[in-house]
Amino acid sequence: MAEGMGQQWVLVEMVQAFYEAPAYHLILEGILILWIIRLLFSKTYKLQERSDLTPKEKEELIEEWQPEPLVPPVAKDHPALNYNLVTGPPTHNIIVNGKECINFASFNFLGLLDNERVKTAAQKSLAKYGVGACGPRGFYGTFDVHLELEDRLAKFMKTEEAIIYSYGFATIASAIPAYSKRGDIVFVDEAVCFAIQKGLQASRSNIKFFKHNDMADLEHLLKEQEIEDQKNPRKARVTRRFIVVEGLFINTGDLCPLPELVKLKYKYKVRIFLEESLSFGVLGEHGRGVTEHFGINIDDIDLISANMENALASIGGFCCGRSFVVDHQRLSGQGYCFSASLPPVLAVAAIEGLNIMEENPGIFQILQQKCKQIHKDLLGIPGLRLVGESLSPALHLQLEESTGSREGDMRLLKEIIDYCMNRGIALTQARYLEKEEKFLPPPSIRVVVTVEQTEQELHKAASLIREAAECVLN
Repeated sequence: MAEGMGQQWVLVEMVQAFYEAPAYHLILEGILILWIIRLLFSKTYKLQERSDLTPKEKEELIEEWQPEPLVPPVAKDHPALNYNLVTGPPTHNIIVNGKECINFASFNFLGLLDNERVKTAAQKSLAKYGVGACGPRGFYGTFDVHLELEDRLAKFMKTEEAIIYSYGFATIASAIPAYSKRGDIVFVDEAVCFAIQKGLQASRSNIKFFKHNDMADLEHLLKEQEIEDQKNPRKARVTRRFIVVEGLFINTGDLCPLPELVKLKYKYKVRIFLEESLSFGVLGEHGRGVTEHFGINIDDIDLISANMENALASIGGFCCGRSFVVDHQRLSGQGYCFSASLPPVLAVAAIEGLNIMEENPGIFQILQQKCKQIHKDLLGIPGLRLVGESLSPALHLQLEESTGSREGDMRLLKEIIDYCMNRGIALTQARYLEKEEKFLPPPSIRVVVTVEQTEQELHKAASLIREAAECVLN
C-alpha cells in the first residue's frame, strides 16, 4: 500500500513540474520527441529499383566510354619539346643547331668545362675506375676519390665536414627533409628555386613564405610564431624552426641579406640553411660564396648546400657544415642513400677544378669585373627590364610591359633570342615548371657571364640584345 502511494506521489510531482515548466522548454521537448518518432518510423534510405542491362546494352556503353587522358594535351610547338641541338662541348664557342655562337647560356662561370688540366685528370681516372659507380655509397659505391673530394670541399669551405651527392638538384631537395619533419616550421623566401621547393614538399613541414629579401616581413612572421610558441610552450620545445634562402637567387639574380638573416637567427633561435649553387665559385675573395663575401663566420650558418654543376663544371652537389649535422645526411639524405654515387671520373674532375680555383684566386675578380660590365651595358634597353645584382653571373631580362599572356611574352622573348642566335650570340629563356612553381617568375631571357668572354664580346652581346629588342618590340 505504501509503495502504491509513493508511485502516485511521483506522478503528481511530474504533473506539477509539467505545469510549472516554461513554455519554450515544453516546445523544445515536444519538437525533440516528434523528431525521435520520425527517425524511428522513417526509412534510413530508399531502395533503388534495380535495372538489369542486356548484354547488348552493356557492350554499347563500353564502346561509348572514353577514359580520361593520362596527361593533358601539349602543343607540338611547346618549347620543352623543341630542343636547341648542341654539337660539341658547350664551351665559350658553342655550336647550336649547326651555327657557331658565343655562349651566353651555360653556367660554365670559370671556364673549367674545357680546361686541359681537368680533362687530362678525368681521362686518367676513366682508365682507372671506368665510367660509373653502379651502386649507392653504402653498397660498394664509395671510392677513394669520393672521400678525397669531400675532404677537399670541407677544407676549401673551412667547415668540419662535407658530403657529396651524385645529382645537383637532389642535394638540397634531400638535405631539407633530412632535418625538417612534419610539425617543424620553415621560413622560406618566395623566390627560392624549384629544388628547394621540392625539398620543402618532401619534408611535409609547416611552410611560411616571406616576401623576397624582405627582412621586415620575415621578422613579422618570426614574431607571430614567437607569440604562438608562448601559448603552447610544450609543443614549442619540440618544434624545430629553419630559415631557407639562396645566396644568389637563380630566379632573380639577387643577393640575400645574410648579415640581417644571421641577426634574426640568434634573436629568434632559428637555424639557417643556405643554398649557394649560384654563388659558390663566384663570390668572395677565394670563391667561397656569400659567407666570404659578407665576412660572415661560416659557423653561423647551420648548413650550406651547393651543386658542382656550375663553377666546377662537373656533376652533383655537396653540403657542408659541422660534422654532427653533415653525418646525419649519411643516414637520412634520400639522394645520398638511394642513388648511385657520383662517377669517379666526375669526382676527379671536381677535385682538379678545386685545385685550379685555389691556385688562381684572381679568377674571381676577373669574373666580377665582367659581371659588372655586362650589367652596366644591359641597363636601359628600351622595352626590357634588367633583373639581378651587378655581381651576379646570371642576369634576367624581362619585358617592361606584358602582352597580357605568358605565351605572348615568351614568344616575343624567343624572337629576341633567335635574332641574337642568327647573329652569333647564344642566349636562352629561363625555364620553369609552370604548374608546379609556388611563385612563378615572369618569363625572361637569361644572360650568363663567364671568365672566357672578352670585353669586346660582352659589348657585342649587349649591343645585339638592344638591337633585337628595338627590332622585335617596336
